Amino acid sequence: MALITLALEIGDGSKFPFFAAARDASLKLVGILPPELKEYVASIGDSLQYLVEPRNQLDEHESQFDLLLKSYSERRAAAVTYQSPAEPGEMWLILHPYVIFFSRRSWYVVGRSSLHQEARTFNVGRIREIELTDEPFIVPSQFSLEKYLGNAWHLIPEPGPDSKVVLRFSPKVAQNVREIDWHKTQKIVHLDDGGIEFHVTVSGVNEIAWWVLGYGKEVEVVSPPSLRQIIRQHAEAMMAMF
Repeated sequence: MALITLALEIGDGSKFPFFAAARDASLKLVGILPPELKEYVASIGDSLQYLVEPRNQLDEHESQFDLLLKSYSERRAAAVTYQSPAEPGEMWLILHPYVIFFSRRSWYVVGRSSLHQEARTFNVGRIREIELTDEPFIVPSQFSLEKYLGNAWHLIPEPGPDSKVVLRFSPKVAQNVREIDWHKTQKIVHLDDGGIEFHVTVSGVNEIAWWVLGYGKEVEVVSPPSLRQIIRQHAEAMMAMF
């Protein structure tokens, strides 16, 4: 019942892209249930709602997604044309997909890029064209998404040593911060004034900077100095704008 209800809710197209097949399968299962169980599923379905973060619609990318799955399952490299937000124009590369995953707002694929000569992360929504090749590839036995991401705050591990970040949150937002598992390395120290110190070790500080900015004046970066400087530069730029 839990599986059917979940698939019906998230597979309606408005929650997560490419889950329509799960919804279709659940509808078929519901169709063969006894009447009393159908009523139960209907009642539960009406009471459960999943409010998810804004996400990439990906309405026009289902064919690219299907080809990525085929590329991975058949271990055949894919020729990809990709639009990177950080570089002008489109890039062309041969991709060996190692893993395909959904995170927060979109689907991503991690794989070896012929252009970069290493494993990279690509947003499925930025793939413009994709075509399977006859080139075989092997997923390295030592590869795992967890190892690849390291201690990245979300998706982008930065080169160099990890940074130990200490943030001081005001009592106003302390409960909101401490009740969520934001990162696998986080530790929380309670302060006498009701605030907290949030300790975390991350592979690069640029991603976490955007999270810090979301708390405005309710958080102070204690360390490292590089993150304090990033927040200061953003604050100065906002002051100039307003």
